[in-house]
Amino acid sequence: MRTSTSRLGAESEQYKALKELPEPEEPIVVAVYKFKDQTGQYKDTETGSSWSTAITQGATSILLRTLEESQWFIPIEREGLNNLLNERKIIRSSRGGYETQNGDQPLIPPLLFGGILLEGGVISFDSNLMTGGAGARYFGLGSSGQYRVDRITVYLRAISTSNGRILKTVYTSKTILSQQIDVGIFRYVAFQRILEAETGFTYNEPAEMAVREAVEKAVYSLIIEGAIDGLWNFKNDSTESQSAIASYLKEKEENELTDIFGSKAQSNQSRLSVGVRANAWNYNGDYQSQLFPSVSTDVEWRFKKPFALNLAFGYGTLGSKEHYQGEIGLSELTIKKHWFPQQSSTPYFRAGLGNIVEIDNNVLNEADQLDKAHLFVIGALGYEHLFSKNLAIQAELNYRYLLDDNLDKTIHGNYNDAFWELGVGAKYYFNQRKNKQKKTREKITKPKSP
Repeated sequence: MRTSTSRLGAESEQYKALKELPEPEEPIVVAVYKFKDQTGQYKDTETGSSWSTAITQGATSILLRTLEESQWFIPIEREGLNNLLNERKIIRSSRGGYETQNGDQPLIPPLLFGGILLEGGVISFDSNLMTGGAGARYFGLGSSGQYRVDRITVYLRAISTSNGRILKTVYTSKTILSQQIDVGIFRYVAFQRILEAETGFTYNEPAEMAVREAVEKAVYSLIIEGAIDGLWNFKNDSTESQSAIASYLKEKEENELTDIFGSKAQSNQSRLSVGVRANAWNYNGDYQSQLFPSVSTDVEWRFKKPFALNLAFGYGTLGSKEHYQGEIGLSELTIKKHWFPQQSSTPYFRAGLGNIVEIDNNVLNEADQLDKAHLFVIGALGYEHLFSKNLAIQAELNYRYLLDDNLDKTIHGNYNDAFWELGVGAKYYFNQRKNKQKKTREKITKPKSP
């Protein structure tokens, strides 16, 4: 590793978008007294918290630089106003001493005053918003990775200094990503000889860069919002300015359908859905297990988020390789819980009761009767991803434990018959809430009669 020479600060993608905005009709003089960290958060360490703050305390300087670089504003000094006034007093005192010798001295120009006052700050720092990782090791060779996502939130408001009215308030947020990846080996290569090696790296997104990008986005939003409301204007009402407004409005519309994790929300998802799944059944009974294919379908009704009622039907072959094989049908009723119902991707859990009906098997003779009822309990873990407005894919692993030990016609051991199921499939959500939402929207926008 080598030390590097000093360089100019790196710029973000949002800074480039800010610089590409069309010119203003006239730059606006703004005053910023304090744009500070209001989170009260301290850095987390392995032993707890330290006295170092999690967020930079120089957010005012970041905002002043962003205002200056945008070319839309003329920022004036207010954070160090006492220092500025003291320096002006020194100038007046020094000039006063020369008045008797050299005559009248020119007056100090008056200070600029801001027509708009900018207030706000970094109001939130959410640590460990999302954490995760994965790893694998085989015969002493393995690798693992971990990640953590934090988030900061910035509010910025413009206030008229003539009457104190709040003209516009904007709100932006930025995630901070931390990653760690390592690879290692630990293996006996010979008698009393061990090979051990490891390597890895970590990446921590600078919190200052995240604050700066959030502030730049806030200034960008304030400029566009103010132009839309007529608080200030572009120099030329050109295609470029209209394109900037249209692009911002499109982003704002998409943001309304996006959750805090950056995923598309499922707010337009219907309560009613149907699904189909291809499965593999693994018998766990009194004989040696074997995998058999099966199919299933289900109907689901979300009666209250995140809970749903799921009615499922399945058909397939279940049993062992040489002894019992039965062609069965099953039905089950379960309660299902989506852990993140507002996200496009969510794990889920379901549990309930069901019944197995034998259609045919290789054990009984034609004169014997098939069993019509084998009650069971089921527990399932799954994952669902909504990749379009109405269509989702899902994968599930479940375990069905029978309340009797007679499915394979053999009663043996301390446990009843059971079987595992692993399946993947698709689910379709009916779009039945559109009319209801439309009527609600019309009701809200319809003016009240006097």
